[in-house]
Amino acid sequence: MPDDELLSTHLQELRRGSVVLACLLILKKPNYGYALLELLQRRGFAVDANTLYPLLRRLEKQGLLTSDWNTDESRPRKFYRTSAEGFEVADLLHQDWETLNAAFRTLRDEP
Repeated sequence: MPDDELLSTHLQELRRGSVVLACLLILKKPNYGYALLELLQRRGFAVDANTLYPLLRRLEKQGLLTSDWNTDESRPRKFYRTSAEGFEVADLLHQDWETLNAAFRTLRDEP
């Protein structure tokens, strides 16, 4: 059995890019950070707030997300949404994910 710390490091590296793609796909419909965090966790993406919020800010700075403040409720919330460029990037990342997934299956299935 591999060392827990070593495995944790590699799992974190593997999941980092998948969370970016998951956010771009999920945020086709606007949502705010905490709700996105819960949705990601329910869908099987292990991510914590200390990772997600900087990621959302980075994706927004890159132009892949847009945001608007909703002040209709007692607590203002920043809603994020995938931009047009974000949709294009999500499609390309998803295509590459599918290609990689197929390649991994061939490796796993080899004798």
